[in-house]
Amino acid sequence: MTASAQLSSNPDKFLGNITTSYNNDMDYSGFTYSKYWNQVTPENASKWGSVEGTRNSFSWGGVDKAFNYAKKNNFTYKFHALIWGAQYPDRWFTSSLPISERYKAIVNWFDNVKKKYPTLPMIDVVNEAVWSSENDPHQPGNPLMRESMGGKGKTGYDWLIKAFEMAFERFPNSILIYNDYNSIRWQRTQYIDLVRTLRDAGAPIDAYGLQCHELTDISLSECTSALKELDDALKMPMYSTEFDIGTADDAQQEKQYKNLIPLLWEKDYCAGVTLWGWFYGQTWTTDGNSGLIKNGKDRPAMTWLKQYMASDKAKNAKSPYPGMKKRVSVFVRPRDLKVAKGDVLPIKVRTYITDDAKAENASIAIDKVELYVGTELVSTMTEEPYIVNYEVPSNTSGTKTLKAIVYTNDGNKYERLSRINVLSSSIKREPYNETVPELPGTINISEYDKGASGVSYNTPSFDYSTRKTKTATKDGAWMEYTVDVKEEGVYSFDAEVAASKAGGVFHLAEYSLDNLEYLSEFVEVPKTGGVNDFQTMHGRLQMPLTAGRHIICLNVDKGGFYIDKLTFSRYEEDKNISVSVATNKSTITVGDSAVITVTPKSTTSTIANVKVFANNLLIGTLTESPYKLVYYPAEKGSYTITAIATDAEGKEKMSAVKTLKVNGRRVPYLANPISIPGVIQAENYDNGGEGLTYHDADEANQGDASFRTADGVDIVKGNGGKAVGYTSASEWIEYSVNVKEPGEYQCIATVSSGTTNSGFTLALRNNSVSTTLCKINVPQTANNSWDTYKTVTVNLSRALTVGEQVWRITINGANCNIDKLELKLIDTGIEDMENSQQEGNQPQYNLSGQKVGTDFRGIVIKNGRKVLKR
Repeated sequence: MTASAQLSSNPDKFLGNITTSYNNDMDYSGFTYSKYWNQVTPENASKWGSVEGTRNSFSWGGVDKAFNYAKKNNFTYKFHALIWGAQYPDRWFTSSLPISERYKAIVNWFDNVKKKYPTLPMIDVVNEAVWSSENDPHQPGNPLMRESMGGKGKTGYDWLIKAFEMAFERFPNSILIYNDYNSIRWQRTQYIDLVRTLRDAGAPIDAYGLQCHELTDISLSECTSALKELDDALKMPMYSTEFDIGTADDAQQEKQYKNLIPLLWEKDYCAGVTLWGWFYGQTWTTDGNSGLIKNGKDRPAMTWLKQYMASDKAKNAKSPYPGMKKRVSVFVRPRDLKVAKGDVLPIKVRTYITDDAKAENASIAIDKVELYVGTELVSTMTEEPYIVNYEVPSNTSGTKTLKAIVYTNDGNKYERLSRINVLSSSIKREPYNETVPELPGTINISEYDKGASGVSYNTPSFDYSTRKTKTATKDGAWMEYTVDVKEEGVYSFDAEVAASKAGGVFHLAEYSLDNLEYLSEFVEVPKTGGVNDFQTMHGRLQMPLTAGRHIICLNVDKGGFYIDKLTFSRYEEDKNISVSVATNKSTITVGDSAVITVTPKSTTSTIANVKVFANNLLIGTLTESPYKLVYYPAEKGSYTITAIATDAEGKEKMSAVKTLKVNGRRVPYLANPISIPGVIQAENYDNGGEGLTYHDADEANQGDASFRTADGVDIVKGNGGKAVGYTSASEWIEYSVNVKEPGEYQCIATVSSGTTNSGFTLALRNNSVSTTLCKINVPQTANNSWDTYKTVTVNLSRALTVGEQVWRITINGANCNIDKLELKLIDTGIEDMENSQQEGNQPQYNLSGQKVGTDFRGIVIKNGRKVLKR
């Protein structure tokens, strides 16, 4: 692409800018963009949150302005950005969406970008994903994005590798970039680790982007040293993607431009510089002070920049992309990033000749590929696939550099590095058994491949080391299984799982030499009834398996469940089968039953069996007509009911989903309602579940008391027993009580708080009507500690009547711990008591002096005396 801008006339690298201050204007305030810059990046318009604020509704207007302007003026354009944890459609893309739905939403976003813009010169695939630490994710949405894209996985960066694989699948001719800030000064080590891992894993990343926002006061020597460290570690093309010097001090800005622009621009590996704004007051920095034009006039830095870009040094500076185009992609993909001494490691050199290269030379082709380990040439390859089975020496360990050199028939060559880590372990990777499991067939989860930790398995606290004792899975665990696929085709699988609560998630993957494949969807493990209650989940692989040897990886995205076996079957659909599911009721209550009827029909074969699933758990296999079963859901919620009909040849057909709504059933925790007068222990709230007998702000149980852990209510150790803790505003818990003595009461609350402004309300619930009984203001019982408990006593605002009732505690001020509530009758000076049938005709008044009717129950004043009416 030929440069045509006024400032940069270098044909191989651009000097670009962004749209102006959120309004997507190109020509602005009398200045013509194309007379200054020859590359454009939309500042915000092309970010996912800007485009798809409403799900499946895409707003491309701002993106079109920049894209069409670049096309009209014959200069290059960068799409910014596909994945960013700070600007995504957070009104609907939230943690409440299942992971599988979030992943589909991201795929849909990528697909729609491709549909709208089939060709893009450059793309920031991922923006700002460096994590300073596990507790400091750089951007608030990064944990959500990481979870949605497959988590850390085997490489530690699976989610980012998958993002680049997805981008390359759709945009193989684009220059694919990772972009981040603080990468020169404060988080350089983490940045290098991230980018280098993507490169080493063979992800299709073409370049790294340095935002350069942090350089306002950096010294020339410090920046020079940092750039050298980055280049020595990565050896890849680089872009200065968001350069600005944010200061109102003209002299300081000019000094930094003079120091840093030539330093960046004249690096052979620098492919271009994008400035981040050009009008003072219209940039993202404080007061917009990074702008180069102020009050219609050039600031000194701009005056100098024009002079520099007209110099021979600027015009003749070399670029890794002559003509600003990518021609041949080279990625070195080792099967594993970690290996043991003596392992045999498959390594593939992946190549791609771009459309731009073919347009320049229709006969372009690859002559040969050389692969080096260190300085040793281990293979020269002239035919695809370019694969080497490298036998790791048994007398070596540590980091080994891989280098591929690709020679094309036009006299050019292209290089790419990778690295592997040879562990000190000599435990070679090999199948667990001499006889490799065959598919169709069963994988026993404890029989993952032999090998070193980090090579064939990684099981943090997921102790299958004995290969006998089943323990709960933990987040981030993974195990690999060598299998022989005997028949090519699509496979379904049955997983034997157990879980005391819902929330576990896993997926099956294959780290092939071509890419990172997610074989299955993200499978959410429902509650089965307990850790020993193993049930069968059904799923299907998303792509066919080729015949031959495969290594399948079980990735645990969210742990806490148990898994025993995976049984794989060939999946063949019989389109001549129709199958439907019906329930005799659409809504039931826990403890009640629903009759599920399946109607399968086939025009060509007989029905061998029908399997019925609720939330993907097998609840029955039916072999005879009528295909009916009685189902008793154990938990409240929405159940997806499906059925699979299988014919005599083993072919099958799945029904459409039928939804069964199950309402909760309230049951007092202690079997009977709590007697009043008496004590309500806070942890003894009613059974029934979230939304019925309690509401907790998050699903996780943060308590340390190991009590009612399947619920979201946080039960902690406290005051010699248990208490409700980690409270948040608007959370609530309910109790069934039985008032046995009517009258006026006082509430003595035993509570603690390490902060101020904590408190809760006690109310009587009658269906959806709430009547306040009292409000408890919890004092700060100790500074920043919740271990000191005190009592707070208040009178109820109304007299209690006899009978069974439901009471609710609602948190008004967060961070209070509640141990118990004691309800005592107050000595009211009542002089008499009447049953309702002995009322008499005298007028009666409540304690506020208001006249009340004969149906009033409680304390009244009658003939000048206090009387308790039952």
